[in-house]
Order: sequence, then structure tokens, then C-alpha cells
Amino acid sequence: MRKTIIAAVCLILGASLQAKKAETKLNIIPEPQSVSVNKGSFKIKGANFNYDSFLDAASVAAIAKLADDINFASGKTSSVAVATGVNSGTPLEAMKGIYFLKDATLDKEEYRIEIVSNAAKITASGKNGFLYALSTFKQLLPVEIFSGKPAYGAKWSIPCCTIQDKPRFPYRGIHLDCARHFFGVEAVKRFLDVCAAYKINRFHWHLTEDQGWRVEIKKYPELTETGAFRAGTQTTKDRDKHDGKRYGGYYTQEQIREIVEYADNLGITVIPEIDLPGHMLAALASYPWLGCTGGPYQVWTRWGVSDQVLCVGKESTFEFIFNVLDEICELFPSEYIHIGGDECPKKEWEKCPACQAKIAELGLKDGDGATKEQRLQNYVTGRVQDYLAGKGRKIIGWDEILEGDLGEGATVMSWRGTKGGIQASKMGFDVIMSPTTYCYFDYKQGATEEDLKVGAAYPPKKSYDARNLYGFEPYDEIDAEATKHILGVQGNVWTEWIRNEYELYYMLIPRLQALSEVQWTEPGKRSYENFTRKMEGLHFKIMDALGYNYRPGL
Repeated sequence: MRKTIIAAVCLILGASLQAKKAETKLNIIPEPQSVSVNKGSFKIKGANFNYDSFLDAASVAAIAKLADDINFASGKTSSVAVATGVNSGTPLEAMKGIYFLKDATLDKEEYRIEIVSNAAKITASGKNGFLYALSTFKQLLPVEIFSGKPAYGAKWSIPCCTIQDKPRFPYRGIHLDCARHFFGVEAVKRFLDVCAAYKINRFHWHLTEDQGWRVEIKKYPELTETGAFRAGTQTTKDRDKHDGKRYGGYYTQEQIREIVEYADNLGITVIPEIDLPGHMLAALASYPWLGCTGGPYQVWTRWGVSDQVLCVGKESTFEFIFNVLDEICELFPSEYIHIGGDECPKKEWEKCPACQAKIAELGLKDGDGATKEQRLQNYVTGRVQDYLAGKGRKIIGWDEILEGDLGEGATVMSWRGTKGGIQASKMGFDVIMSPTTYCYFDYKQGATEEDLKVGAAYPPKKSYDARNLYGFEPYDEIDAEATKHILGVQGNVWTEWIRNEYELYYMLIPRLQALSEVQWTEPGKRSYENFTRKMEGLHFKIMDALGYNYRPGL
């Protein structure tokens, strides 16, 4: 009897261990829509890579890069060649090695990964799907793959599993302000690398500000010769003081094209922001005739919002705007151009004869919750929108563009909380949710010494850490019919107090990974507990291997 009981207990324990083994949890971020882990593993070391002849060049290059990395790290050579005699419908049992096959039935950003003991099959319909599949596939490998160093003793096998995945939102954005503090070409590429690893597909590049103009415009060379440099930088909360050190930099048009191409190969579209009609002091310092008073103007050495804005009562100002946008459209093939529209004081317009004459000419009046000066800004937005529409482009603007009257077809980026996005979606405008309450990565994350040093000025009373961001639900308070207008979510990195890459990544990670799950994964298929497990189990180690700084702990 005793032996029978012991045998039964052993059977139960064995079954329990088998169940736990079958419940192996993967560490993929963002969490896929569907994951099934099966028994067994696939030996990746020495496995040959085969790709569909219909694949695009960027996908083939990414596949070859992964094969090279595995070869180098594992010490075993595998080939990369066009697949023959197979297609997306070929059963895995008939395959040996790793196959990347086109499946036109899948959505644009959808992918499928199927792994059995003898083969791995990755299918997608196009470049972005294959790039996302590669990102997920790489997270199944030993962490040593990210270090760029040989690791012959690592366990070069991956679990047998099936992953079916596609994003929740089509717009998954990240923003970087290179106007307050400048980040060079290689720094921007490194930023794009880590964003692409988490399936972000839009890079909102903030290029112009009161504190610096960062993009070369050949028709107006003074924008970079003068506007790209300031006499000093505010380093404390005292706005009347600065360090007295000349600071600046800009991107040549050749460098812009290089970054746009680099991003495209990562599956990322670059959306430039030329902020107007406010936040234009660097342009005014370069060409004083653009202002209401004629100057003199200086590139700002302090943070905040300048009262000095473009004079939009003069037609010469619009000639300048359109000429700048002509060159911007040549540099950036993006469907969207971000035109800012936020924080534009109206004080100078109230006193400016040219602006008041334009108000009278247009018959603009106070009323219905908007001043005539606010409606003058609507006029600017409308003219710019029409001009860009003639070039086949659409505008994005911060939620202030809702003040007054907004033309059909504009997209609203809701930053002052979610209220603007809720209002815009009800009105039928497309919306990108980017509220300060969740998505501002310059806001401090806690009360440690490092938290207080980096981004200490924002905001003083509350911490906005990864847990806070992870709790964001973009559809809250959105009518069911209006949810179709929520294009997606964006995280913003403003750099008044972020001076270098060390500080940049401390503020970005792990909020970047939390953002990616909000953008990609349906709410019912993710949890903060699981996210924490994945970060601590793998992704902090990946950041260590890649050399990115981060805020430790969750």
C-alpha cells in the first residue's frame, strides 16, 4: 500500500513538473497577441537561413544580419540563401532549418512564427511584418546574441512555440526633442535602434524651437548659421541665468536623408516637426523681418515659451513658411508633417498693426469660446494645411489647433491630458494620444538621487514611472464609434533637462518598453506583473548587453 501511495505521489509530481515545463513563459516585449509554447526545442546553432525570393531588400538584409550575429556568437557557420521548393503553406515537417516566407493573406504588420524541433517558419506579408518577427525571434535567443561577443558555451536553442501577432494601433510613436539639446547623427541612429527593437513605427523628430533650429534649409542659410546656436543654456530653475557657453548644432540635408533611410530600413517613418507660428525665436533671430517688431531677437538661452512669434499678418511670412516646407517635403517622404501649433502667445498679435489688419480683412471676431487672435492662428493652420495637401501631405498639430475652427483632415496630437483627444475624436478628427499624465518621458520617475538630478524640474509633485504609463488606456471615455479615430499612442522625450545620452536612456527605459505594450497589445492580454517579470528576466539584461543606460527597478 505504501509503495502504491509513493508511486502515485511520484506520478502526480511528475505530471506537475511536466505541466510547469509546458507552461514555459516567454519574455517577449511587446507581449504578442497569441503565444503557445510546446514541448521541445529547436537547435539554432548551425541552422541554415532560407528566405522567399519575393522578400524586399531590407528584410533580406535584416535576416542576413541576424544569421551573421548568430554565426559569430555561436561559432558555428550557417548559410543564407533563397528558399526553393517551399512556400508559406508547406508543412513544417517537410522543412529543415529556418524559413522566412511571404504570406499575402496576413495584414501589413502581422507576422506568424512557428517553431518545431526540426525547423522554424516565419511568415509575413511585407517588410514591417518580417522586421517585427525578427525582433520577436531574437528575444527567444540567448541574451548573449545582443552583446556582439562570442559565446560558444551558451545554449543555442529556442523553445518550440507558435506566435501569431499583430499590433493594436497602426501609429506607435516616439518623439525626440533635438532642439533644446542636440543629439548627433549616430546618437539618433542609436535611439532609433532601441525603438525599433520594440516595434515602434513612427519617429516624431522635433527640429525647431526658440532655443535652436536644427535642420538645414538651403534657401535660408541663416537658420542654421545663426539660429542653430545660442549664447548659453539655462541649467537651474532660475530662468534669468545661463552657463554662458555657446551651444548648438544642426543636421545637414545629407544627414537628414541618411537618418530617414536608416529609419526606413528599421520599419520606422520619420515625421518632422517644424513648430509654428510660436516657438520660432531661433528663426526670428536669423531673419528679424519675420517678427511683428523687427527685433532685435536672440536664440533663447532659457526654457519656457517666448512671447515673440511669427508675424502672420504679412504675406512674406507665409512665403517663408512655404519655402521651408518645400524643402522639408523633399527631405521627408512621410505622409504627415507636424506643424506644432502649441503654446503660441497672442500678445504681439494684439498690438501688431499687420496682424490686426489681417484680422479685419478676414472678418475674424471674438465669440464661441475663441478670440479673434485664436482664429488668426486657425487661419495660419488652415493655409499651411491647404499648402501641404497640395503636396499630398497631411498635418499633425498639438491639441491647441482645436481652439477656434479646424479644417477637415487634420490630425490632433492630444498632449494636455486626454481631453483634447476625446473632443477631437467626437468631432471626427484622427487623434494620436500623447498625454502628459502618462507619456512625457522628461517627467521624473521617482524620488531617488538620480531621479531628482535628471529631469528634476518636471513635475515637482508626482512621479510618472513605468507602472503609471502601463496603466494608460487610450480608449477611456471615447465613444465606441469614435475609437476608429484613435490612430495610436506616442511617448515624448523633451530635452530641456536631458543633456546627453546617459540621461536620455535613464529617462527612456523602462518606460519605452511599457509604452510598446500599451501601443501593441490588447489590454486583456497583458499585465504589469508579467511585464515586470519579462523586464527583470531578460530585457534589463538586453539593455546591459547593448550598453544602454536605464532606470533600474520597476
